[in-house]
Amino acid sequence: MNENVDEKIAQRHRVGIIMGGLSSEKEVSLESGRNIFSKIDRRKYDPVPIFMDSRAAFWEIPIKLLMRNSTRDIEEDLAEEAKPIPYETLKARVDVVCLGLHGKYGEDGCMQGLLELLGIPYTGSGVLSSAIGMDKYVCRRILDISGIDVPQTIPIPRRRWEKDKPSVEQEIAREIGFPCVVKPCREGCSTAVKKVVAAEGIPDAVDNAFLWDNMVLVEEFLDGMEITCGVLGVDAPEALIPSETIPTDDVLSLQDKFLYGQGENKTPARLPPEQIEKIRERAVATFRALNLKGYSRIDMFVRADGRIAVLEPNTLPGMTPSTVLFHQAAASGMTQTDLIDRIIQFALEVHAAKRGPL
Repeated sequence: MNENVDEKIAQRHRVGIIMGGLSSEKEVSLESGRNIFSKIDRRKYDPVPIFMDSRAAFWEIPIKLLMRNSTRDIEEDLAEEAKPIPYETLKARVDVVCLGLHGKYGEDGCMQGLLELLGIPYTGSGVLSSAIGMDKYVCRRILDISGIDVPQTIPIPRRRWEKDKPSVEQEIAREIGFPCVVKPCREGCSTAVKKVVAAEGIPDAVDNAFLWDNMVLVEEFLDGMEITCGVLGVDAPEALIPSETIPTDDVLSLQDKFLYGQGENKTPARLPPEQIEKIRERAVATFRALNLKGYSRIDMFVRADGRIAVLEPNTLPGMTPSTVLFHQAAASGMTQTDLIDRIIQFALEVHAAKRGPL
């Protein structure tokens, strides 16, 4: 009996769940990592909670740190309570990494590149696709070339803004008009996103966005229904049931996305069946155009005239208990544990077959 138990334990994959990190989304990342750790199927996997601190160092953390309120609370006691994991030793500790990271240095190809060098399979898309998915402007150019509708967008490099603000403001008024939306090029969770209704609001909104990136985007304000749709798979990706996102304000906030009782999601979206299928098809087309892998969540907008515009992909979407991806999985008959299992299995499959970096 004990031999059978030991054999089953030996067959389980050791899954390093990396959370925290350096980005503006590190608190959401902590919630994602905790939830993955809680919901993972322990009959198949041996989870290892790994915290990435503000210096990008890895620590294997005990449950009592994992349950702390914030990343700051965890970081205060790492030296005394956690075990450091030098990068070069990670492969000896885990068989596969489940990425609970979001935003810069976790979702943008940086972590993916490190794991490629270490030879460790990881969940989600590869280096290039992750980097493209994080850069909203490059992503939109690729989607536009692929025949996928995207919002009209003007990129503003910091140096151009500092050198010639009047001409930039004139271009915004001429090409985009008002209202418009200002945002950093490579941030998530609605960080520094601002709806601007008149020209006098542009300088403050742009300056605030530059606190987060050296490239700011100004895009048309879309009037219609905001939709998000999960996609799962590798060679034959399939879309989940799309959700309608109802913000509490003109622009979807961090609270709307991740906090209980804030905002509202309806799954399925309140649209005719034929429109639902078009959304699913557009989500899969986006997934393929960007060569995404494993899973992603595609944020879209159904314009007033029915056209479907793609805002951006989320290559490592939130995995918090209240995230809409789990709602969509449930609508397709999957539990949270089922979804996490599929994501890990996709990672093992795609990394076993790759030649060179994913």
